[in-house]
Amino acid sequence: MAGPLVEVTGLRKAFGGTTVLRDIDFTVPKGSVTVLLGPSGSGKTTVLRSLNVLDLPDAGVVRIGDASVDFSAVTRGRDGRARGESAKSVAALRRQSGMVFQQHNLFPHKSALENVIEGPVVVQGEPVREAEERGRELLAKVGLADQADKYPYQLSGGQQQRVGIARALALRPELLLFDEPTSALDPELVGGVLSVMRELADEGRTMFVVTHEIRFARDVADQVLFMDGGVVVERGTPAEVIDAPRMERTQTFLKRILDPLS
Repeated sequence: MAGPLVEVTGLRKAFGGTTVLRDIDFTVPKGSVTVLLGPSGSGKTTVLRSLNVLDLPDAGVVRIGDASVDFSAVTRGRDGRARGESAKSVAALRRQSGMVFQQHNLFPHKSALENVIEGPVVVQGEPVREAEERGRELLAKVGLADQADKYPYQLSGGQQQRVGIARALALRPELLLFDEPTSALDPELVGGVLSVMRELADEGRTMFVVTHEIRFARDVADQVLFMDGGVVVERGTPAEVIDAPRMERTQTFLKRILDPLS
């Protein structure tokens, strides 16, 4: 496997007086799938949002590809956002990743195709005709070739999530981020989304996935991180972390996920 595409060192984040992330360190090799597990409130989504800089970390270094930010040195305005040259560095880091959200976050007044091409056209300046051609290819890739002109309300939750995946791919990111992409779906719709994600993994896409889908993690992940209380408690291959966890906290969590009636 190639060297790390992503390197995270000393990542810290607090909201008000509550510390959410405590000196998080990990790497993500290029072309690999990393799954982040943990109970609610453990800091998983904050890690994901820190990689995409939707949340601005308080400290730590994040590198994705050739873009890197030392958040301890970021110049911040009164609103807490990066300013000046720091804002440019943050924007460069953000361009390295594409996010697939838990609640789809599609524009309700735009068609599936319009949602997919919004980023390339508005943010990246891609010509509309070229963006539309590629957007249709991406919708076909996620099994929605015949749904391009439909609006979100005309699509099932699983179809909306697949539009979200196509939208993320349209930005040509080095890293794909998934924030519990199946947790808001009816059980019968989960399989279609996971199937697309498996295909992306088979293509060698670098993916960082927050999920409770243990079977997906066991089958697809190259490494699994387990978080609790704002720290990475355990890390390793799926065989190590899921099938033979060493830490009692990991064991308890997995038992509750795999056997919720116990």
